[in-house]
Amino acid sequence: MRGEYQQLVDEISAALGAPATLEDRDFGLIAFGAHGGDDDLEMMMDPVRTRSILQRRSTAAVRAWFEAFGIARAQAPLRIPPDPAAGVFKGRICLPVRHRGVVHGYVWLLDDGHLAGLDLKMPFADPRLAQAMESAARIGALLAAEARAGAELGELLRDLLTARPAGRETARGALREALGSAADGPLAVVAVAPWRAAADGDGDDQAGPDATGSALAAQSGVAAMCAVPGVLPGGSAALAALVRLRATSSPAPAQAAADRLLRSPRAGRADAAAGTAAAGIGTPRRGLAELPDAWAEGLAAARAAVADRKLGPVAQWAAIGPYRVLTGLPAEHAADEAVLPLLEPAHTELARTAEVYLDCAGQASRTAAALGVHRQTLYYRLGRVEQLTGLDLDDGEDRLLLHMTLKAARLRSRP
Repeated sequence: MRGEYQQLVDEISAALGAPATLEDRDFGLIAFGAHGGDDDLEMMMDPVRTRSILQRRSTAAVRAWFEAFGIARAQAPLRIPPDPAAGVFKGRICLPVRHRGVVHGYVWLLDDGHLAGLDLKMPFADPRLAQAMESAARIGALLAAEARAGAELGELLRDLLTARPAGRETARGALREALGSAADGPLAVVAVAPWRAAADGDGDDQAGPDATGSALAAQSGVAAMCAVPGVLPGGSAALAALVRLRATSSPAPAQAAADRLLRSPRAGRADAAAGTAAAGIGTPRRGLAELPDAWAEGLAAARAAVADRKLGPVAQWAAIGPYRVLTGLPAEHAADEAVLPLLEPAHTELARTAEVYLDCAGQASRTAAALGVHRQTLYYRLGRVEQLTGLDLDDGEDRLLLHMTLKAARLRSRP
């Protein structure tokens, strides 16, 4: 199907005599058309298009700039003026790619002034523009069909990972039929947490939450993916993605998929700064039977990577250490009363000192170097920790209790 998109984009480029780029509604690149022999020059003269093609995605700032023109709600072509301050050196014409009223993407046409004569208020009056819009409509139908197929696979994956045993068995059989021989091969489950549905602030009230999931999945090398609501503390959703591997010992495709998924504007909370999302990869399995366990591992690894940035932004289950235990504990059982005074906001620096000290296996010189403090300052802080908690840092069990409680506090403070 990727070839069909390329053919239609080339048709639009030829009809209007302008370089065309097709992106999904999340500004992920699907296809782009060359324009004669000057396309390299055109790209150099417009860094936004260059980055889109080379990085396969536009930045969040570029997306916000273009969306400010109302492209997500536009029913007809829009003219976007150049803005060198935003890195947009050439004007554009945006053809919204819609199907049955739902926007599935955008076709962008670079305009150096030669398209100034197009009457966008009466688009069907110009046969060139009418042909381009007809091609855009065909693209919309293809993306809609992909979205439906992707949503069906996503529903099966969600049922396999989260439903009761009877529902899981039904979903497993249907997913095996849909995936064919790949269902019995090496697979990995990637979790991205937190994850926002497409309808959360995407500018299109008619779009369903999985409207572009298939396009994103195809770009990320994912066999199926779905949002799983309410699986994080506080009720936030996470993304589950099923990735085909070459071998269970080679998780590189899962790592690459996780990296790409984290660049989606849906990764993270809508009200949080960028970088608050992380991804986890469960132990690879062969076949579908153990995927619920792989999902639990991937989700735990993602939560750990959000809580402890040393592990992320992509963490594998085998590499998250004590978080393998802590993520399985109910939140109400993960805090010991003796340590609670240390967790108060007024003692944040003392808590950090204690955690680094325990991470360094109680070695004062390493701890002082890591914190950038004098050893006497370190000893004073550790004494204050003992006073607040009543714990003896020379006692192994007290140290274990403090260490695990501080790590658990990280998990509780994140979504």
